[in-house]
Amino acid sequence: MAHNQALGARGEDRAAAWYLERGYDVADRNWRCAEGELDLVLRRGRTVVFCEVKTRSSSAFGNPEDAVTARKAQRIRRLALRWLDAHDIRAGELRFDVVAITGRDVVVFEDAF
Repeated sequence: MAHNQALGARGEDRAAAWYLERGYDVADRNWRCAEGELDLVLRRGRTVVFCEVKTRSSSAFGNPEDAVTARKAQRIRRLALRWLDAHDIRAGELRFDVVAITGRDVVVFEDAF
């Protein structure tokens, strides 16, 4: 596995652990369809959270959350609808979070977009 892929996988593990500690269940991880991939899909009650995880080893090239552009957010919203349809789920609330991981720091932006 390439360094960036391994770093990303470790970041997703840490993000999933953050949500599990707060009572969420991981409904899906690295879900793919023809249009792209969702990093994490989490559930707690009737709330479904679609989470984009960005991991950097340092902030030398900017903050990880800055990599989630308006275009990327729009794509994640489309993918979320595909995921809900594929799983025949009617959520009470949808939320889109971004988890930014730099080194040991984990910052969660709930309702990021």
